[in-house]
Amino acid sequence: MWPTMPTRPRPSSPPPSLSPPSPPPQRCDLARQDKGALVALALVALALAVAGGCGGGAAAAGPGDGASADGLSGGPGETTLCSETLFGQPGVHTGLSASQCAPRCGCGGAAWTPRAWSADDLTSLRAYELLDPPSALAVDPYSDAALDVAPPPAALACAVRLVDTPKRHYRLRTQPSAAAAMAVGDIVTHAGRCGQCSSLQDLAVYAGTSDLTTPVRQCGLSGAAGGHAAGVKCLLELGFSEACVDIWAWNVENTRKACLDVCLSLIKAPSHLPDGALNACIACDEAHSGPVFKAVAGRTRRNSGLPSALCRPCASVARVEHLYP
Repeated sequence: MWPTMPTRPRPSSPPPSLSPPSPPPQRCDLARQDKGALVALALVALALAVAGGCGGGAAAAGPGDGASADGLSGGPGETTLCSETLFGQPGVHTGLSASQCAPRCGCGGAAWTPRAWSADDLTSLRAYELLDPPSALAVDPYSDAALDVAPPPAALACAVRLVDTPKRHYRLRTQPSAAAAMAVGDIVTHAGRCGQCSSLQDLAVYAGTSDLTTPVRQCGLSGAAGGHAAGVKCLLELGFSEACVDIWAWNVENTRKACLDVCLSLIKAPSHLPDGALNACIACDEAHSGPVFKAVAGRTRRNSGLPSALCRPCASVARVEHLYP
């Protein structure tokens, strides 16, 4: 459980908060008739589910623990839900209405809305430089039987430690809790352990692109036609860090192997069923690709407090304030 602590005032945009890990997807309307292209398109759309918050459908809450410290607040035990509304930003392929899914949680004094990111905010994020970034993945993590994919302790927080504020140099540190991060002046950037996609550069991509379906779909096609390296190159052009693109590419490839048949049958289906549960294709991706993605990537939309077209229970969303100077 994240401790309840006061948050710092944010310079401009409205403040958001935090809770624990998970990744987001979005559905795409695929019109290509070529089977290979259809497969690639369907499975790339799936990868978006992971990148936004894998693990558990919208109707079933994932492991969620609130946070409150240097950028975190609230928690499943503290959040009062006024209705059954899920957290997200419904799109054309979500399959849920705004009354079922919206970018907010709680009500009254416990109400929370995620930060609204301006173009200047995103430019500022990209100006930060991560020192000692993670190394590129040498092998496919889905082939690593020794990889620990168990959910991390609920209280863990990945935090930004500013090394040189004028130059915007920083390092990432996994702290035992949000309170521990705040105590040493660190700024929480997402719940859980730091990983391949925890940089502020990757946060800028997630926060600045509400619908990654179309661009990532094209990268999936590039990877299907030109191999892993082609997919990685395309993802780099979207703005992801070098450390992050590999896990995205490997995720797409693993989902293609594990969920091909079910996803081909649901190419044009909404991401959610009428009751809020995920469709079978996305559920397959979350079951077979989600745990590794979350363990390796670190950052997801859900554990960063960012809404996506895949709707989630508020109890599983991290309320991150993102209080960067």
